[in-house]
This record gives sequence, structure tokens and C-alpha cells, in this order.
Amino acid sequence: MILADKIIRLRKKNGWSQEDLADKMNVSRQAVSKWEGAQSTPDLGKIVQMSELFGVSTDYLLKDEIEMEAFTEDSPLDYSRRHVSMEQANDYLRLRKDASLQIAIATFICVIAAVPLLLLEAMAATHMFSISEEAAAGVGLIVLLMLVAGAVAIFLYTGFKAEPYEFLEKEPFETDFGVSGMVRERQNDFRSLYSRMNIIATCICVLSPIPLFAGMFFKNEFLMIVMLTITMALAGLGAAIFIVAGVQWESMEKLLQEGEFTIDEKKNSRVKEAVATIYWLSATVIYLGWSFWSDQWERTWIVWPVAGVLYAVVISIVNLALKAKNE
Repeated sequence: MILADKIIRLRKKNGWSQEDLADKMNVSRQAVSKWEGAQSTPDLGKIVQMSELFGVSTDYLLKDEIEMEAFTEDSPLDYSRRHVSMEQANDYLRLRKDASLQIAIATFICVIAAVPLLLLEAMAATHMFSISEEAAAGVGLIVLLMLVAGAVAIFLYTGFKAEPYEFLEKEPFETDFGVSGMVRERQNDFRSLYSRMNIIATCICVLSPIPLFAGMFFKNEFLMIVMLTITMALAGLGAAIFIVAGVQWESMEKLLQEGEFTIDEKKNSRVKEAVATIYWLSATVIYLGWSFWSDQWERTWIVWPVAGVLYAVVISIVNLALKAKNE
């Protein structure tokens, strides 16, 4: 193992970012980045300093043939952390890739769950078929509840499958030799596809209201509802693409302990989870309450894009509060 890999391994075992290590070594983050990228080598003084900082021997750092750490008595490493093997890492990435499609489908189902109800009520209101408004509402609500129940079942299933790996989100851990390199390689291979999927999903979401606006030109109420359902389907498709890309990218960041899954971020994750749960439950209550009270399902969908925008604001405020508290 070369020095660059050893620095990365030791830094992550201590739960430090490149900035943290740079501060402790009195160098720039760019210098640490170059060390870890094997673009430059620290001088002997920095090697000694690093040896003392990590609690390992200088021989371990300097000799590529030494694979296992030779710790000194002052080693600061935490031996109680879990280890992730290459087999576990591969299994987790495969599991989350499958889950990304399942969660995307469940999300799409939730978004379009009200479509049958809207179409049936529109048919009843326009007397297109011999169906009463009461029957349309009853059948539509039954279908809606069945679709939502199916989506919830998928969410629960993917959650149960991921339970053995929950610690990746909440606890510091260590990876066996080669795991970080494998995950980094997969992340680099996936990066361009991840970017394209996010661009496509963003465009679909931005353009999704076009059918709804086009429907305003029709005097036929049924056609307006059809255009609304197309808007909902496009919004659901955009959300599904975001999820497929995001879940897979997130799984790699968890294993690398980067992005939102650094050691510091994990300490704050429980607070964010609580806020997110309360927020989206409240949004759901508002949506359903407003919809059933007003019986204007063709309008109440606006709750979700508004909730999405406000959620970003809420999470930003939470992040600032947590950062201020930590400092």
C-alpha cells in the first residue's frame, strides 16, 4: 500500500476531513489533497508529524510493503468501530441500486395515486359515462388507497432490506483495504450518468406544468383534467429519476463517509431526520385535509412543489442552527 492510500485510510479512521487533517498539520487542504492523490509527497518532517498525529510508526508510512498499521502507544484510533469488508460494500451497493428503482416506482405511484379519482370524477361531472358522482368518488378513493398502500409496502420492504446497513448513516466506521478505492472508482464511473439524470429530471419537473397550462385553453372540463393528470405523471417521472440517481450516489457517499455522511454530519442526522419526518407528515396532513375539505384535487397538488421549495429553506435553517451549536 502506498503512502497516499495510508494517509486516506488513517484520516478516515479518525473521522477527519481533509480540512481537519490540514489544520492539524498546519498545511493547506490542497496539500493534503495532493498527498492523497499521490501527486506530491510530504517531507520527512511532515512524515514524523503525521506519525505522531496518527499514532503509527514512520516505517509503516514510508514502506509500501507494510500493509498493517504498526500503532504506537499513543494511537488515537478507535478500535470499537465497525468494519466494512469488500463483500459487504459490494452487497450494499447492489442492494441500494435495486432499492433505487423500487423507491422510484413507489414515489411515482404516490404522485399519481389521485389520477383515477380525478378522471372518474371528471367523467361523472361531464356525464361521459353513466356513473354517478358518488360511485366515481367511492371507486376513485378505493383505488387511491390501494395505490398508496402498495407504495407504502414497497417503502417498508426496501427499509427492512437496508436495516443491516443502517449504521453506515449513523455511526463512524472503518473500511477494509481496497474498499474505498473500489467505491471511488464506481463513483467516478457513475458521475457523468448521475449528472445527466439530474439535468433530465430537473427539465422534466420544470416543464411538467405545460400540459396543465395548455389545458386552460380547452373549454372541455374532462380534457382539462386529463392535462392535469399528465402534469402529475411528468412530475412523478422527474421525481423518480431524481431518486434513482440520488439513492445510488448516496450509497457511495455513505461508504466513503463524504458529503452528508461525514462524521460531523452523522452526529446531526437524528435531528434532521426528526425535522424531516415532522415536516413531511405535516405536508401530507395539509394536502389531504385541504383536498377532502375543498374537493378540489385539481388544485391541491400545488402543496407538493411548495413543500419541496420550503423544505430546502427549513433544512438550511436547521443546518445553520446545528453549525452554530457545534461551534
